[in-house]
Amino acid sequence: MAHRAGEADEEGSPLRPEAQGFLRQLPSVEWVVAQVEARGRAAAVGRPFLVQVAREVLAERRGALRRGAAWEVDREELVQTVESRVLAASHPSLRKVVNATGVLLHTNLGRSPLALEARQAVLEAAGACNLELDLASGSRGSRQDHVAELLRRLTGADSALVVNNNAAGVLLTLAALAAGREVVVARSEQVEIGGSFRMPEVMRAAGVRLVEVGTTNRVRLADYESALTPETALVLKVHRSNFQLVGFVADVSVTELAELARRAGVPLVYDLGSGALVDLRSRGLPYEPTVQEAVREGADLVLFSADKLLGGPQAGVLVGRAELLEVLRRHPLYRVVRIDKLDLAALEATLRLYLDPERVWERVPVLRMLGASVVSLRARAEELAQKAVSLGAHAQAVPCESEAGGGSLPGSALPSWGVRLRHPSLSAQALSAALRAGDPPVLTRVQDEAVLVDLRSVLPEDDPILEGSLVAVLARHS
Repeated sequence: MAHRAGEADEEGSPLRPEAQGFLRQLPSVEWVVAQVEARGRAAAVGRPFLVQVAREVLAERRGALRRGAAWEVDREELVQTVESRVLAASHPSLRKVVNATGVLLHTNLGRSPLALEARQAVLEAAGACNLELDLASGSRGSRQDHVAELLRRLTGADSALVVNNNAAGVLLTLAALAAGREVVVARSEQVEIGGSFRMPEVMRAAGVRLVEVGTTNRVRLADYESALTPETALVLKVHRSNFQLVGFVADVSVTELAELARRAGVPLVYDLGSGALVDLRSRGLPYEPTVQEAVREGADLVLFSADKLLGGPQAGVLVGRAELLEVLRRHPLYRVVRIDKLDLAALEATLRLYLDPERVWERVPVLRMLGASVVSLRARAEELAQKAVSLGAHAQAVPCESEAGGGSLPGSALPSWGVRLRHPSLSAQALSAALRAGDPPVLTRVQDEAVLVDLRSVLPEDDPILEGSLVAVLARHS
């Protein structure tokens, strides 16, 4: 677009003569588009999108020149900018990464990786499927039927309901069972979950009145008893799955609370959070209460996440008394928080793996990572370190510590092995950034002026991918 001498910019100030000259040098949209098309790399996108990006880039340059940017028009740079933006938009933003951070359930990396069976189930359900159709009768069915019987068998509960995440399950439960009434919860259990969502705020959003009992570190059964009134709708217990209280502390068991709630004629709702379906102690891991325990101990409803220790997709699972879950199912909010068919397919496939309690440790990725032996981790670390040394890096297999993450097993360090990497010409931060920029990206942690690749959070089948990314980065910076 040409500008006449003396023309004013957007703010009414006269354009500098040199700015007018630079503006005349800007190519047309059609010229830029033609140049990008001639290179052939942007063929995957339609011409309208290419034209839109070219207009945006030229408008940015025009604005910069009017504001006094002191640079001449570089037509090649303009074409490259348009091409790079188009290519970036035409490639998926959501990508596979290698999680070598040592945080097994890394929230920023999607928490639990899915089992192969779950991935296959997602593909199967991606097209038309019998989500809400009873194939035997041809009549409408319920999406809950695909997992309800499995959950009853695995947990011992009367009934089950699944929604899109555990926070949604809590909100639905409170809104359906306690709106306009009081909910009793211990002060020490008013937790904050990911994203700065706090239990008191969730309760307010559900329209219930919070009645807190006990102190920060100690709560007794008598505290709950004295808080019960005719306005009490339910007693809520929240598992502290993402932090620990130690020292001078006291708590009330699920069994004691269940008995109290029965005497008062109100339900006990237990937000278990992390959702373990196997006893982690069987593999030498720290104790974590299981869903089965919570059901046996008398909780009327047990709520938990599917993408933590269960090892499934993002979902909220509710098990317990059938009549209570039916109230939730009929509440208008249920429609808002119901589970998607792809998550439902992955959840069903994951739950089926738990029908074999021994095989599940080998099939569910998070359980494989948790149960991996230190001996096997050390062997993998030594092999990777040798490869890195052969490529010119300073590398050493070292013992380290992992963590479950994702609001599970708080304060429990898991012994692991990894590779400590140093590069002769790159800082630890630069080497970590180079690995993160790889294809696929490798996520590590920087510790003691070195990059640490923790292998407990890397599945063995991803070792070749990890090695390939490492080789590419080290070769590029050799």
